[in-house]
Formats: sequence, structure tokens, C-alpha cells
Amino acid sequence: MGDGEGAVENMVESFWGNRNVFVTGATGLLGSWLAEELASRGANVVCLIRDWTPASRLVNSEALERVNVVRGELEDLAVVVRAINEYEIDSVFHLGAQTIVGTANRSPLSTFQSNVAGTWNVLEACRLCPKLIERIVVASSDKAYGSHDRLPYREDYALQGRHPYDVSKSCADLISLSYYETYRLPLAITRCGNLFGGGDLNFNRLVPGSIRSALRDEPPVIRSDGKFIRDYFYVRDAVEAYLLLAEKLPETPFAGQAFNFGNEQPMSVLEVVELILDLCGKRELKPRILNEAAHEILEQYLDCSKARNLLDWRPRYSLRDGMRETIEWYAAQSVRLTTTMPAPEDVRAI
Repeated sequence: MGDGEGAVENMVESFWGNRNVFVTGATGLLGSWLAEELASRGANVVCLIRDWTPASRLVNSEALERVNVVRGELEDLAVVVRAINEYEIDSVFHLGAQTIVGTANRSPLSTFQSNVAGTWNVLEACRLCPKLIERIVVASSDKAYGSHDRLPYREDYALQGRHPYDVSKSCADLISLSYYETYRLPLAITRCGNLFGGGDLNFNRLVPGSIRSALRDEPPVIRSDGKFIRDYFYVRDAVEAYLLLAEKLPETPFAGQAFNFGNEQPMSVLEVVELILDLCGKRELKPRILNEAAHEILEQYLDCSKARNLLDWRPRYSLRDGMRETIEWYAAQSVRLTTTMPAPEDVRAI
């Protein structure tokens, strides 16, 4: 048997070999990495894409040549139903969302339409095709928890977002649970920390913005006071978490459950910037602290013991190793570092 034949055989033998997989938000950070990994494992990947973003990682990688693209919006139920029905989708990863806090504050209605109505459209489309759908993973967020006095967040904490973005994720999360409880859709929910990794071109976010500044020998800009605490989570670990969870569905005790995923190593904004400057060899640069952040929760981080105990899952990358790989990606893509674009998946930083 030749090497090529062996590779094809391995793909078919993998869990995802020849499965028909629908990914929303595929031009975003997580979506691009997930779609690429699914394609490499032999899945027939169908991506719903609203805007054509030439600078996105998916468009600029060879993965685009291995996926099917449906053009349309999450807000259009007919488009979502058509994609799932015509491509005979059995597995769904719903990552698409409007994810920028500032955008949500300026335009709450469009955020609610994308994040809330978009979620119920995906779930309703799945409900209308019950003979096809075997598993659904819905991307919620640690922001869905809102503010709690006790940290870290556990999955049984109330979902009590107060500001537009946080509320949109609380609602999407609860709607997903309602579709499981009422219609027994075979779904699970992820609540991740702040994702980072190569391919995030929203440079108003902490990690890509700070890396770009360091590579340009410019002081990173921090829009908060630098003391906000978050859980930062490398995108390649997130991909593994999503795939592992999906592979467990629709079995008990995974269906109808939410799972936290993160590094469980909360860090302040200033600590993250210092790590980036250290890895870039630019420790002499001092960040500009604007202290302008509004409608943000001071401390948010996750307890991931449920994922460890039920899924036997742990992140493979340390924060330092993940950040090093991320910096290497941006350094290799320096010609594109002037581009800013919206990324339709769940990742934010301050």
C-alpha cells in the first residue's frame, strides 16, 4: 500500500471520516482551526459564511479548497435549513456570533439577532431534520455566567449576563438547553475562556493587538486599567476540546450538558502583555494604559473539573507555549498585520 492510500484509509477509519459536518463562524479564529482539523480527519465540511474576508485564516489556507461553502446569514432560517438538509449534515458546530463587546454596546439589536436568533435558527433547522442530526455543539462563553461573587465559575452557576454581549450568550445558552429538554436535540454546550491563537485579526483584542504592537516596536495599548483577570485559552486546545465533546454525543452524561474549557490559570491583562513582550524580546516596551473599559466584569475564570472528570480532558499547551506559537504565526504573517476585521466566533479580551 502506498503512502497516499494509507493516509486515505486513516481518515476513513477516524471518527470523523466521511461524516458531514456543518460549521458556522468558520472564518473566525476557532472556526478556521476547527474546519481545517475536521477536513484533515476526513470529514465532509460545510461552512456557513456571511462575509467574504480575504485576510481570514480559512480563506488564506489550503483548507478552503477542502470544504464546501454556503453563503448566507445565521438570521436566515431558510438558508440554514437548506444547508443542513441538502448536505445531509449529521454533526453541527455552531460557533457563529457577533463577539465584540464594543460592537454589542453600540448595536445591541444586531448582536441579539446574530447571537440569539442565529442560535435558535440553527437549533430549529436541526429540529426540522431529526433523521439527519446526530450531534450538535453550541459555543457559549464564560461571559454567559455574568458576575458572581464566588470564583471560579462552575457549570451549575446561574447564567446572569447583564450587558448586551453577555446577555446574548446567556440567552443562546438557555435556548440551547431548552431545545435539549423539550425536543431532545443531541447537543452539548461549551463555555470557554478567552481564546487566542494565530488567525485572530481583530487587533483591538488584547493578544493580537499586543503582538502586533510588539512586532512593530510600538507600546501595546491596554484599554482597561490592566487589572482585569481572565482565563486565556489556546485555540488548538479548544479544537481538541470541541472534537472530543462532539465524539461523546449523544450519549449520557454528555448530551444536554454544558462544559467549561480553559487553562485554569487566570492572569491579569498586564501579566499577559508582559508575557507577550518577554516572548517577543521587547521587554523595554511599556504598555499604554487607557483605563477606558466600560461594562466589563473585573474577574472571570473557570473551573474545568467537569471536563477533566467526565471527558478526561486537559489542555496540552501551557499558556507560554501557546502564546509562543501564536507570536510565530503573526510574525510569519507580518504583511497582513494592518488588517482589522470582525471574526464570527466566541473570543474576546480586554
